[in-house]
Amino acid sequence: MPTIKKLISQEKLRQQRTLMMIPSENYTYPEVRRAVGSVLMHKYAEGYPGHRYYQGMRFVDQIEKLAQERVKRLFGVPHANVQPYSGSPANAAVYFALLKPGDTIMGLALDHGGHLTHGYPRITFSGRYFHSLQYRIAKNRPPWFDFTQLARVVRREKPKVIVVGTTAFPRRLPWKKFAQLAALVNAYLLADISHVAGLVVAGVCPSPVRWVDIVMTTTHKTLRGPRGAILMVTKKGLRHDSKLAWKINRAIFPGLQGGPHLGVIAGIAIMAKKAAQSEFHRYGQQVVANAKILARELKKRGWRLVTSGTDNHLLVADLHPLTVDGKTAAVRLEEAGIIVNANAIPNDPQPPFRPSGIRLGTPALTARGMGEKEMVIIADWLNQAVRSNDNQLHSQIAQKVKKLCRQYPIDLD
Repeated sequence: MPTIKKLISQEKLRQQRTLMMIPSENYTYPEVRRAVGSVLMHKYAEGYPGHRYYQGMRFVDQIEKLAQERVKRLFGVPHANVQPYSGSPANAAVYFALLKPGDTIMGLALDHGGHLTHGYPRITFSGRYFHSLQYRIAKNRPPWFDFTQLARVVRREKPKVIVVGTTAFPRRLPWKKFAQLAALVNAYLLADISHVAGLVVAGVCPSPVRWVDIVMTTTHKTLRGPRGAILMVTKKGLRHDSKLAWKINRAIFPGLQGGPHLGVIAGIAIMAKKAAQSEFHRYGQQVVANAKILARELKKRGWRLVTSGTDNHLLVADLHPLTVDGKTAAVRLEEAGIIVNANAIPNDPQPPFRPSGIRLGTPALTARGMGEKEMVIIADWLNQAVRSNDNQLHSQIAQKVKKLCRQYPIDLD
């Protein structure tokens, strides 16, 4: 039986020797990893700085305050809660703060790029305890959504919360139009920017802060922080509801969570400091540049992309022209040393465990220092591996992948 130490070592090697292209995955900084695994894990800190239930808070209060202040400066918001354990609990906290069971919420459908926590029907917390309306991509060009039809639905159904955010949508979101939609019924507008938060900070994706009441983001993905989340209340949100920040804080603790994970909060503070630097801005710009090159090269090779391209860090490929399903393609690519995930496409006729597409992105490749030249090479490997069931070819590509990874090493110590 292998030991945990050995298994972690093997996982480290896997990450070093393969191309991490799942767009929700990224390499964080060594300083963040050290903070998450530090002595802070020994301490409970239920409550908020200056209002804790336990003693011994002299230093951890300072850590959390520092994280809050850095996040507020980074995103330009008046309030930030850095305690959510992850993105799903953070979204649940918003619903807990603002809704009663049976109230109506509205979010993007899962197969159109939304997230399970945006009201996916029946099997999720948000879909089971609230009346869920799911909107969809309706156009093949900006603004991508049929706002005339959505306005009719909003006026009729009167959702209390409209969620705007994606997990597999490769285009910019029209924040102003969604704000106008929410204003029709005075609904709260929640922006889930978990995937693009780093790109927002870098200035390559538009910020929703001006248009929405609440912003939620996870802190790993394009931000390159620890596995945590942040809930932010905007000036607009405080004008909409002067008690909104208080409601959010109360929903996190004591509503849904106990003691915060202080190591993660320290990691968020480090992440926020790094994300404010010019080097991080260049990183975000290169992430998008790499994704656009990858999209161009795959289209040259006959791939069909959802929305025909990307504005951000990810692509969703409809594999029907390649006559292969997403799960088979993902398995073939893993054999070739390239890690992606099977993903539904809009109106996918296939079941969730064997969808018609794959999702792939550039944040981790860019963190290694790869650029446009490497995207062309990787596009060719992707195309070869997906189109073939030849294990020998996959092994040959995997060896080439290892060589490329050695040329662009990543510090995992």
